[in-house]
Amino acid sequence: MAQKKDKTKEIKVPKVPHSKCDTAKENKTGSWRDQRPSIDLSKCIKCAQCALHCPDGAIEVDETGAHINYDYCKGCLICERICPVKCITHKKEEK
Repeated sequence: MAQKKDKTKEIKVPKVPHSKCDTAKENKTGSWRDQRPSIDLSKCIKCAQCALHCPDGAIEVDETGAHINYDYCKGCLICERICPVKCITHKKEEK
């Protein structure tokens, strides 16, 4: 019997430039923002959904509620969309 040839080819993966992981805290990106979220602490239930979903880690929750670090917030407004009690609103960033 003849031996079957392997028809698979080696795939060459191109080298892609990438940034070092976990550098967000080293790079203040808040100046990129064009929408500024704000939190009404009287409505905040401290569920931390906003902090869990913030791609920049710009929100922290403590016993008083959620707080945004505007040095890192890019204004993506994921926090506003995910908030179950709608205590987060936004306005156009004033530069």
